[in-house]
Amino acid sequence: MFKDNPFYKGAALILVSELFLVLSGMSIKQVSAELPTEMTVFIRNLFGVILLLPWLAKNGADALKTSLLRFHLMRAAVGVTAMTCLFYSWGHLPLAQAALLKQTAPFFIPFIAMLWLGERVTRAAKLAIVVGFAGVYAVLNPQDGTLNIAVLIAVFGAMLGGLAKVTIRRMSATESPQRIVFYFGFFSAIFAAVPAALVWVTPSLAQFGWLVALAVTSTSAQLLLSKGYSYAPAGQLGPFTYGSVALAALFGWLFWDELLDWNTFLGVVLIIAAGIITLRGSTTSEPGATPAKS
Repeated sequence: MFKDNPFYKGAALILVSELFLVLSGMSIKQVSAELPTEMTVFIRNLFGVILLLPWLAKNGADALKTSLLRFHLMRAAVGVTAMTCLFYSWGHLPLAQAALLKQTAPFFIPFIAMLWLGERVTRAAKLAIVVGFAGVYAVLNPQDGTLNIAVLIAVFGAMLGGLAKVTIRRMSATESPQRIVFYFGFFSAIFAAVPAALVWVTPSLAQFGWLVALAVTSTSAQLLLSKGYSYAPAGQLGPFTYGSVALAALFGWLFWDELLDWNTFLGVVLIIAAGIITLRGSTTSEPGATPAKS
């Protein structure tokens, strides 16, 4: 029954993709103390372009023809900044916190889509935003008298990630996923090259191995996520993406002795609840819709 049920297949692929996402975060965390974030971002995007060269060789230059170059440039500029924030948060926050704050991107999308694309903000989306940012407030924990800059960077990166997803939505009517991904990797590598060159440190053999692991795990996570969403609607499978938070908490405890305090645990509950509200609401308004990839 499991093998014949599309929902179970999709859920399994989503959970495996979230495992690879956490493994990519662990790779970043492993090298973050020795290698600058700018370098890690550049190498990740360079690998992304290299992985798509066989597709380009097979389809030729015609596959890159586009009338939306300005949007590709915008998406790359926004996306590479969001990726830098994400990579910084993986390296400077407990794994579970970084994984959790990455999941706040959907809370920004309704307002960005409303302002840019004229889309209506549903009642469910408004409720999810209120609940979600209550969760972010709990993670910030301003009552203890300190403010973790890494948390703010992670939330800013999630906001930019939401803008990147809306940009993809704007292009998706005419642009293929491969073209969008190629231009993102190509332009992002160019944008990231100068900051990386300014802080360049030649990686050791072990560090290079971790960077290869980052490229493999993050690319695998994207492919598995895309495949998983082909089996069932996003509203049904989306809640499984929060499996990364549980996996990150487990691995953070096993390898770095990281424990969640009460306010972070409360934030986990609120943000996951808000994410599920968002996904259920999007299913009601857009049956069968799948989330855009960043």
